[in-house]
Amino acid sequence: MGVQAPRRLLELAGQSLLKNEALAIAALEELPMELFPPLFTAVFTGRHSKILKAMVQAWPFRCLPLGALMKEQQPHQETFQAALDGLDVLLAQEVRPRRWKLQVLDLRKKVHQDFWTVWSGTRAGICSFLEPEAVQPMRKRRKVDGLRVGPKPPSAPVEVLIDLCLKEGSPDASLAYVIKKVKQGRGLVHLCCKRLKIFAVPMQNIKNILKMVQLDSIQDLEVNCTWNLSTLGQFAPYLGQMGSLRRLLLSHIRMSSHTTPAKEEQGVSQFTSQFLSLHHLRELYLDSISFLKDRLDQFLRCLKTPLETLSITNCLLSELDLTRLSQCPNISQLKHLDLSGVTLSCISPESLQVLIERTSATLQDLDLDECGIMDSHFTAILPALGRCSQLTILSFSGNPISMAVLENLLRHTVGLSKLSHVLYPAPLESYEVDYGTLHLGRLAYLHARLKQMLQELGRPNMVWFSANPCPDCGDRTFYDPEPIPCPCYLPA
Repeated sequence: MGVQAPRRLLELAGQSLLKNEALAIAALEELPMELFPPLFTAVFTGRHSKILKAMVQAWPFRCLPLGALMKEQQPHQETFQAALDGLDVLLAQEVRPRRWKLQVLDLRKKVHQDFWTVWSGTRAGICSFLEPEAVQPMRKRRKVDGLRVGPKPPSAPVEVLIDLCLKEGSPDASLAYVIKKVKQGRGLVHLCCKRLKIFAVPMQNIKNILKMVQLDSIQDLEVNCTWNLSTLGQFAPYLGQMGSLRRLLLSHIRMSSHTTPAKEEQGVSQFTSQFLSLHHLRELYLDSISFLKDRLDQFLRCLKTPLETLSITNCLLSELDLTRLSQCPNISQLKHLDLSGVTLSCISPESLQVLIERTSATLQDLDLDECGIMDSHFTAILPALGRCSQLTILSFSGNPISMAVLENLLRHTVGLSKLSHVLYPAPLESYEVDYGTLHLGRLAYLHARLKQMLQELGRPNMVWFSANPCPDCGDRTFYDPEPIPCPCYLPA
């Protein structure tokens, strides 16, 4: 048996403090700042609520990343509440503790992953990790009534930072307690949220929570609700206040069968006009939006900044929509374009060609899965694809494409040095009759031909593999070159 390593002096000192609650609380005023993180971890794990409450009040760093610790330790609700109670007591004091620096209580669980584990035992090591923002010059504050606001006064509010996911079911006890403290905070606690996800929740519940949130703190918003246009209109004013929004996902918005055309147009305008306030939007995802056809331009003309990602999936688009899209000045810096599930078979190939040409200088990821495009469409866009010098991933599975066009595509794109992955459909020659049953032997042979061409053209490391949806469950079956089947084909 190996000899057990001796316990560190730091651990022994921490354990000694925890044995005497009154002594531990009294020692916080003089405790070296390097000892706060390990001691806080021990206090949190051991559920010493009174010491925890006092440590929040004496926290000597700008940010307390409580969420990362919660993920590791899965604390009792009482321990979490004790931390918030400590913040409540701190803000109620007219004279703050001498060492108080706390500005942000971070309850997010997917950030600051190393905060509580990076521990070098030296002051320099921990300070450089904990306070990267403390050495930054103070940013200018906005003017109020013509006077410039100086540094934050002692009564400056503390931000409580949280990721919100609003969905059906029992209300989250932690969130309910946070909102309670925000209400009681007399404006000294600001509830901030960088990521907000909304699922099937009554609109009134959503409004009640959003009234408590600093809406300009939201950077990432996902709305996955089967809302109608009227409900979307109720949400629109809140969207317009999210001035820091960088990413917006909107899914499954439908039109009511009872809506008149005039009301419908009014509802669309009411929502799209909110984009005028989104000066930082870079990623836009529109999925299964029933009113998008012939109205895409209403979204595009309200954009204030160039997009990096545009995803329009499972929507109906017209030729006019695609034409307006290719003319939009805010796609000139597009890196990711996803049109999967958009039927393009009735749209002229030239419209798609112009769109790809407009984005060819920056495009890195192009997804045209399940678009119904055939040989004529693909042949038309081949020259434009050949100019996409930054292209890394090209996906167009689920389209009826012949082997000849696939070979032609390979020749056009072999010179794209950054293209590393191509996900292509099983060519028409792989099927028994009329795009029916897939013949795996033929597919393996054709796949081998493509790999041989890659070898001969000097690009053996470019990965080409095929994927087609299962006719039973819709999941993809991959072929590289042997099939990797979906669960329908797996033995019981």
